[in-house]
Amino acid sequence: MTPTTFGQLFQPYTFTLKAFALKLTRDKVDADDLYQDTLCKAIRYQHQYQPKTNLQAWLMTIMRNTFINEWRRRRRYLQIQQHGVPGVTLAASGIEKNNGEQSLVMQELTQAIDLLEEGQRQPFLLAYQGYKYEEIAVEMNLPVGTIKSRIHQARKALKKKLKSWYNGHSLQEILD
Repeated sequence: MTPTTFGQLFQPYTFTLKAFALKLTRDKVDADDLYQDTLCKAIRYQHQYQPKTNLQAWLMTIMRNTFINEWRRRRRYLQIQQHGVPGVTLAASGIEKNNGEQSLVMQELTQAIDLLEEGQRQPFLLAYQGYKYEEIAVEMNLPVGTIKSRIHQARKALKKKLKSWYNGHSLQEILD
């Protein structure tokens, strides 16, 4: 399959992918960059795509992994910069913005997800990656209703945990 033909398969998912990118980055320019990087990687690794599987989930997984890798790269850059490693000079890479709030939220969200029971965590993460309830049910060999219930319970537990950490306030209220 040519890259152009493969690229045409993405058309139905454009809106969903851009919305997911914006949700991850919380910045329009970064979301556009993430979307473009995702499509480039998908075309580059099209040989790894299994036909008749969920293309949207595959693309969203690429996007999420690209976002996480970029976040880790920026975090390493900031750690080196903050610790002033002797003999290491870092070139400025354009305009840097303060990602402290986003980093804090991601760190706390990751901790909260890690505290979920395994029976809730696994279906929640698969749903977050874009898999449909039916696909998760097949993967975990459980009824769809059980999957829906566990994902709902996971969301409820995360909301409760995060509210307790912020004493009932949102992070935005605390920072203002």
